[in-house]
Amino acid sequence: MSYMTANKGGSASSGSETAETPILCESCLGPNPFITMTKQSYGKECKICDRPFTVFRWKPGQGSRFKKTEICTTCATIKNVCQTCVLDLQYGLPVQVRDSALGLKSQMPTSDINKQYYVNNQEARIADSAASGSQILSAIGPATSAGHDMLKQLARNRSGGPNYNRNKPHLCSFYAKGECKRGDACPFRHELPVQNNLSNQNIKDRFHGRNDPVAKKMLSSAASDAGLTPPDDREVTSLFLSSLPEGITDAEIRTWFVSNVSTLEPHQIKSITLVATSKCAFVNFRTRHAAEEAALRCSAKMELGGQQIRVAWGRSRPKKAGTAGAGAGATVSAATTAKEV
Repeated sequence: MSYMTANKGGSASSGSETAETPILCESCLGPNPFITMTKQSYGKECKICDRPFTVFRWKPGQGSRFKKTEICTTCATIKNVCQTCVLDLQYGLPVQVRDSALGLKSQMPTSDINKQYYVNNQEARIADSAASGSQILSAIGPATSAGHDMLKQLARNRSGGPNYNRNKPHLCSFYAKGECKRGDACPFRHELPVQNNLSNQNIKDRFHGRNDPVAKKMLSSAASDAGLTPPDDREVTSLFLSSLPEGITDAEIRTWFVSNVSTLEPHQIKSITLVATSKCAFVNFRTRHAAEEAALRCSAKMELGGQQIRVAWGRSRPKKAGTAGAGAGATVSAATTAKEV
């Protein structure tokens, strides 16, 4: 459940935004149906578009910390995310997980001038759509996408409902140093911080769906369940496709990967070797990172010509004794064998 803005003010060219209600997920809103929420117009700059916006602040429930909106309603609507946790409103998952499953690519520019121009245009579109009563934005792709099945499964596995643990107080830095003297009166949690891959997170990466450690962990788990765990050999940079429909071309395969893998650019596909008689193909990537990103997307199902494709990692043949091993496994061709799913 989300709470959408009922009334917005400020023009697109004003460089600021006002709102009457925030866009929040159930977890951030909290279990208490009666909460007091403060509102401060132009109280802070949006952490994505840098425009002043209306900041809402509230306490989700007893024992929780005060929370506030971090991004403006326009940016939240563009990505269909919560203004506070910046997670997808429909599935409660990171943007990078959603975009990888649905093959969506971020269209927001990163430079200041282009970013402001883009956000202002989107704000005007949102206002026009609201005035006409039509759908504001289709930020999460077509309803028939195979990636929705993966997202539903991940949403069920992650939690059976709202995760109110995200509203707990922050850790007490004085307790970590052994200097906190407030005891039970301390409003912060007396727990030692855990340093791991999930410790370094920021809102901009989460919003744009890039370098998100939480998303990477979830996608790696999904890839493992689908039999697409990356091999230990870092020289393997190809994927093996089988059960291809008749008449498929390498151009169609290339187009699918470029269109559906959000982080993949056309030049990152080195070559495609299609074996029509066996209805299989090898997709060779220029870097291991590009191959891993493609494998993560394929874990959500790959469909070509209305037919589901089996995907596995390729692997080089064992090196023969006495041959020079330099570059032997770097390029995978039609002679490459494949790991069975």
